[in-house]
Amino acid sequence: MKILISSHAFYPSIGGLESVSLMLADEFCQQGHEVKLVTQTPMENLDNPNFPFQVIRQPNPARLWQLVRWCDLFWHNNISLQTAYPSIAIRKPWVITHQTWIPDEIFDRNRHLNWQGHSKMLLTRLAKNISISQSIANHIPTRSVVIGNPFDRDRFFLMPEIARHQELVFLGRLVFEKGVDLLLEALRSLQQIGLTPRLTIIGTGPEQNKLQKLSIDLKINHQVSFVGVKTGKELTELLNAHQIMVIPSRWQEPFGVVALEGIACGCVVVSSDRGGLKDAVGDCGVTFPNGDLAGLTARLAELLSDLDRLATYRDKAESHLVGYTKQAVAKAYLQIFQDYLQECGHE
Repeated sequence: MKILISSHAFYPSIGGLESVSLMLADEFCQQGHEVKLVTQTPMENLDNPNFPFQVIRQPNPARLWQLVRWCDLFWHNNISLQTAYPSIAIRKPWVITHQTWIPDEIFDRNRHLNWQGHSKMLLTRLAKNISISQSIANHIPTRSVVIGNPFDRDRFFLMPEIARHQELVFLGRLVFEKGVDLLLEALRSLQQIGLTPRLTIIGTGPEQNKLQKLSIDLKINHQVSFVGVKTGKELTELLNAHQIMVIPSRWQEPFGVVALEGIACGCVVVSSDRGGLKDAVGDCGVTFPNGDLAGLTARLAELLSDLDRLATYRDKAESHLVGYTKQAVAKAYLQIFQDYLQECGHE
């Protein structure tokens, strides 16, 4: 099968979308398919890695038209209006994976015409649709198949030699939407009932100084460590040293690969429950209502007061994670692609 991928952002840009595009493009090649990928991310004079597929950066209309004619199927990893038009004109089999919410109002909060979001909603009717969580699927106006995003099992795994001697960990960008201030408030509430778990905060962001000051104001700073960005083996070891990963997002996360990464490293997850996080957590943790301080505090208190209970969640990790390996996710995608090609009259 000749698969053309549209990934608006890609290497050297680093993020969730880019990682999913890279993992699945690589796995499609490993399973014997010919892949080309188009992106709007420039190379910026860096050495181009030796990917097993061709990367075409910022193609002009003629080149994009040529690529769409070349492929058997065009896969958009998140819909991009910049690359959608040849599929419509040529009527090439087109699959869209919805990685986040599309603004579905015609006007935004400032009463400006939100034509991009409205156009994307209309275009979903011309493609086969995949959603990364059931919440995203419920948001799309046409039927879509739910396939969660993969995590990198080569990077996130159990390290039995690491002592799991720390209680709580947060991994993510330090922005208001991620709810780290709520987690700090929960630590203060736990302190008042005699529980003083340590919290490691991995990541940086514009809220860092404010959060550090809040931890001092709440008199919990002796329990909290801001360790900055961690990657590679150091990150894996750090996650393996913790009992519980906390994901207190105020925002409705579309999915939650970070939960899969924590589960793979042996953490039990406590997360907010709206959006797609609950899909990623599965039976490997507990949830609470978004923004609910009392709910978060209660869930943490229950687990911290009965650490033996954590084992029951960890026992379910392997059966949960097997569906989110890049091999399993790529296989699910390829089955969708092949079925759709037959449906469109292509063998």
